[in-house]
Amino acid sequence: MNSEASEIREVSPGYGFTAGKPALPVGYKQTEVGVIPKDWDVLKFGSLAEIIRGKFSARPRNDPRFYGGNYPFLQTGDVTRSGSKISSFTQTLNEEGVKVSRLFPKGTLFFTIAANIGDIGISEFKAACPDSLVAISPDSTVDKVWLLYELASRKEDFEALASPGAQLNINLEKLRPYLLPVPPLDEQLAIATALRDVDFLLEDLDRLIAKKRDIKQATMQQLLTGQTRLPGFEEEWKTIRLGDHVTFLKNGVNSRAELLGDGNVRYLHYGDIHASGTSVLNPDSLLFLPPNKAKMLSRLQDGDLIFADASEDIDGVGKSVELINVARNEVVAGLHTIAARFDSKVLADGFKAYLQFCPEFIEALRRLAAGTKVYATTRSHIAGIEMRLPDVDEQKAISTILQDMDDEIKALNQRRDKTDGIKQAMMQELLTGKTRLL
Repeated sequence: MNSEASEIREVSPGYGFTAGKPALPVGYKQTEVGVIPKDWDVLKFGSLAEIIRGKFSARPRNDPRFYGGNYPFLQTGDVTRSGSKISSFTQTLNEEGVKVSRLFPKGTLFFTIAANIGDIGISEFKAACPDSLVAISPDSTVDKVWLLYELASRKEDFEALASPGAQLNINLEKLRPYLLPVPPLDEQLAIATALRDVDFLLEDLDRLIAKKRDIKQATMQQLLTGQTRLPGFEEEWKTIRLGDHVTFLKNGVNSRAELLGDGNVRYLHYGDIHASGTSVLNPDSLLFLPPNKAKMLSRLQDGDLIFADASEDIDGVGKSVELINVARNEVVAGLHTIAARFDSKVLADGFKAYLQFCPEFIEALRRLAAGTKVYATTRSHIAGIEMRLPDVDEQKAISTILQDMDDEIKALNQRRDKTDGIKQAMMQELLTGKTRLL
């Protein structure tokens, strides 16, 4: 890093004051887009790249004559899910479809201008797109990967530019004159390389997390069905009726609007169950129910299994969490939950968290689920299930293995979140010129 950049770093945090006005750091200038290095330009987006709106002129748009061929037809959701690299697609066009659309080459930068505005990615394949996307082709003075990160960092700005309507959208008349701070090409390349290296690390972590989840899923399939037995366990599994070994606890019916940020009684809402990334839940982050509304409700304890009694899709049926570390809290179950306290001589603490992954249990619940708008689970559904279970010692051994896997996946997710936070901080520094790489 050059000496001028070192001087900038020393003076830029406070910016100083001269004659009552903020002083610019050495080597920087004030522009329409804020304070940037003197050797950077401020240019219109449309002067840096050709921006071409996607096309699909057939009517009606869902006419089956145009779909189902070999040509990827990108949608806004494909870009939203992509991160910085578009590697999959949900729709295709046939030869007739391509005639009423337009194909863009592999490596095209696609940018969403409707629905999820401001999402961006580089396609790994030749693709067409509708007019809710634009294809961006930078000129020779602009690095494509730098431009991707520069545009991605301005998603909120683009959302603010959108015109309201049936759905938000940006027209090209607003997009082309949008001003961007532009470093020299060699600095663009350095910025792009630094950020892409972090993205490579994030991609590696994503692959590792997916692999660990697949291994856990396969392990559950083996251990929770008895297809594979752990060493030292040979006793035949016994069939039990869950209703003979459970007490259902009184829950509240209060909405989130009634909850408080402080108090003495924490409240487990069904939304907390659906939002939980794990099958166990520490209640420390839950909101509070006013004491007068919690008087008649059952207090929960470690090992209680709390089900969400409704789901918008079949995959959410049986979603539940086992409570841990309740001792320092008063906790009650809330709206659209079923709180179950099972006999610990039949269902071991720790194992109950994985009941929702036992095929016999979840398949029975899904058969019983009913409702036109939501899939419902009731106490009688749970109580009526008969299923094979190992003895408590084997349950504990199984849950120990699965919890270790969960802990490993959780640690990897935390590492990924930290890495993504580093990337966001780097973007803020590098794309504004606060930190220079050259």
